[in-house]
Amino acid sequence: MLKGAVLFLAFAGLAHPQELVHWSLSSDTPKAAPGSTVVLKLTAKIDPGWHMYSLTTTPPDGPNATTVTLADNPAIDSIQVYQPKADHKFDPNFKFDTETFSNEAVFVIPAKLKPDAPSGPITITAQTRYQTCNDTECKRPKKSTADFTLTLDPAAPALAAFAAPPGYALPGAAVPVSQNPDSQGLTAFALTAFGVGLLSIFTPCVFPMIPITVSFFLNQRGGFVQALVFSLGIVVLFCALGLGVTAAVGPFGIAQLGSNPWVNGFIAVVFGIFATSLLGAFEITLPSGLLTKLDRASRRGGYLGTLLMGLTFSLTSFACVGPFVGSLLVSSVQSKGVQPVVGMLSFAIGLASPFFFLAAFPGYLKKLPRSGGWLARVKVVMGFVLLALMLKYFSNIDQVLQTGFLTRERFLAAWFVLFALPGLYLLGLLRLEGIEAGEKLGIGRLLVASLFLIFAFSLLPGMYGAPLGELDAYVPAPSGSASAATAGSSRVAWMKNQYREGLELARKENKLVLVNFTGYSCTNCKWMDANMFPRPEIAEAVKELVPVELYVDGTDAPSEQNQKLEDEKFNTATMPYYVLMGPDENIIAQSGGLTRDPQKFLAFLKTRPGA
Repeated sequence: MLKGAVLFLAFAGLAHPQELVHWSLSSDTPKAAPGSTVVLKLTAKIDPGWHMYSLTTTPPDGPNATTVTLADNPAIDSIQVYQPKADHKFDPNFKFDTETFSNEAVFVIPAKLKPDAPSGPITITAQTRYQTCNDTECKRPKKSTADFTLTLDPAAPALAAFAAPPGYALPGAAVPVSQNPDSQGLTAFALTAFGVGLLSIFTPCVFPMIPITVSFFLNQRGGFVQALVFSLGIVVLFCALGLGVTAAVGPFGIAQLGSNPWVNGFIAVVFGIFATSLLGAFEITLPSGLLTKLDRASRRGGYLGTLLMGLTFSLTSFACVGPFVGSLLVSSVQSKGVQPVVGMLSFAIGLASPFFFLAAFPGYLKKLPRSGGWLARVKVVMGFVLLALMLKYFSNIDQVLQTGFLTRERFLAAWFVLFALPGLYLLGLLRLEGIEAGEKLGIGRLLVASLFLIFAFSLLPGMYGAPLGELDAYVPAPSGSASAATAGSSRVAWMKNQYREGLELARKENKLVLVNFTGYSCTNCKWMDANMFPRPEIAEAVKELVPVELYVDGTDAPSEQNQKLEDEKFNTATMPYYVLMGPDENIIAQSGGLTRDPQKFLAFLKTRPGA
């Protein structure tokens, strides 16, 4: 009999699996007037050692995201579901980072009541679907419900307007860190910065210093360590520059800085000054007093002297590496967080690594090419490239202020000239410093000249409406240009800065709304517009939606309203940022940033309520 009782209890446990999450629905408002918004709280108490996943959409090979809805109720017009900040960490069950809740999670649900809802008590039922896991196993997804009784009373006190509690946000679409655009972008940016640092070696201010500096280390006691300390001095200065930029503007300020007309104007002027200097108009030098003091301090010997020597070298090299540093810092302000620091750290390591390498393996010093006319040619070519970059930042101002002066045709025509001139110069057809009359044309010069001329001529089709692929992210869009009519057939008919009008149209046509938070000077936004939306399968999916684009980087009133909407409703400052929502502003899915995966973006566009 005892054995039978044990078996009965065991099978009873199998028939009724243990509840790992216990749900309850409540509100601080037991009574509410019809037409008001009552705030519901759905609490999940999770057993120790277990966790469940957030509302954030997960990849197909990931866990089941928690879903929260309310059962159909004739008294409720619409709802939104806000979730608290989740734990973001590596999940051993799925081998990538996930968003989870442990112990307890409270979801906030503002529910808009219908104005004509009848008085009396109503039962509100929250419906959930969730999956629980621990560090070694996962349970299959489960469904649960929780009820709350609310009394509708026209005489009930008026309720305050809903504001999301601190730390709460609407759910979005996430991808694991291994696939996250930000993490991928940071890695690519760091590698680019490292490569730019290596290229900076071949500038006239740096290359001649290599044999002199390395020979100094070799003649010192502990030369290998001296080279390491010298490299550290370079890293310290450039990292301090990156930290200064981050501290000055903050993580969200960095994201907005890239579209500021004054900032773009300052950058354009600085690039213009560097360009004219490199082309031989004048020479940029740092204050002699500062350099003299640093040089005197570096001669004291020891590791401190070598460290100061690295700082002095970094400052004196700025006349040539300044444009590279400026370009990296400008690229970093298009995103947020630590990119300025990562960029400067990677750049400094790239710049310092040849000194360290040659100090460790001095035999390679003899294989370095000698300084000569090729360094002067590098200066001239850099000057033309910087003039092209200067024009890019003037174009940003033009697009943000919507002046319409630097159209696509004018911009590409100017770039054609600025990239053709270096090619003609290297061929000896344009006489500037670095190439003597009658000097023989080598294979290297011919190859580089050909690359510049090929690139210049590849810009010409873009003036007549042809797509330029990746380059479209950096040049003005066809809209407002003569080529717009040619390109218009493949472009989405966005409702520009018409959020409310888009919702109304979606209501009439019974469609969902695709909201695109974009920017006039946002390169990722332009890339998506030029390379993702024209794809046939994407264009067909967008036809089933009401597309609304909201510019958030302008200086006009609509841009300020759009910034406020993106910040308050979606708690983000990302460009581009795509939101799929119903006409009642019920959010279906969200997707932030650039994606190069058409199938992934198509799956986002085809997301439907309840999917």
